[in-house]
Amino acid sequence: MISRPLTLKLLSALLIFGSWEMASRAGINYAFPTFLESMGALWNLTISGQIFVAYAETLKPLVTGVLISTFIGVGIGVWVGLSEKFDWLVSPIFIIMQSAPLAALIPLVIMAYGIGITSKTFVVCIMAMPVIVLNTSGAVKNTPSSLIEMAKSYLSTEREVILKIIIPSASPVIFAGLRLGVSAGFIGAILAELKITPTGVGDIISYSRMTADYPSMYAAIFSIIVLAVLFLNVLERIEKSLFAGNDLGYVS
Repeated sequence: MISRPLTLKLLSALLIFGSWEMASRAGINYAFPTFLESMGALWNLTISGQIFVAYAETLKPLVTGVLISTFIGVGIGVWVGLSEKFDWLVSPIFIIMQSAPLAALIPLVIMAYGIGITSKTFVVCIMAMPVIVLNTSGAVKNTPSSLIEMAKSYLSTEREVILKIIIPSASPVIFAGLRLGVSAGFIGAILAELKITPTGVGDIISYSRMTADYPSMYAAIFSIIVLAVLFLNVLERIEKSLFAGNDLGYVS
């Protein structure tokens, strides 16, 4: 029997794709293909293997940038949340990074790192890391003081307080920041491919737009959305498995 959440998700997808199909058939714009045409183009890209070759290029800076942003971002975020002086020193940098227009920074990145994978990875980090750092620091700062005092009353070391109290307690917000960071990383990876060098999925989008192959362009964009959703679901499952106690109302 299909669960209610899955039923609602299927209905939501049916509503979106149905609206897409009807809007396209209404003739809003000649450059707006139907959902079925886009899925046909995606099937052709898959059968030819072009989509796999493209993602082999796109995932290199994306995965590298997200991993760097996760490990460094969570570490800095915890430090910012624990140290008021470090918070004053570092937080403004990430707030500026989050609010700065990335498209305006890409020429500076190209001048500094060239047009290779290094610059694309750096763009992903610029997009993903501020979200992760700021969410992690906010979660650490808002750890219930009663839990910390209880741990100290049982003579827990500072390391034990951080690893067994603060991080598990802050894990829901930290993983929410990771999910937002992954989403931002996808945006950064595709933007880098469109603005720096046309490779990977960005190349399919650019080439399809120039040749007026709009179904292929929408198919590539659709594939990015699907992959991002899969990444976010994986993160959600990892969070539930690592910190199952949070769902029961206590720190695991």
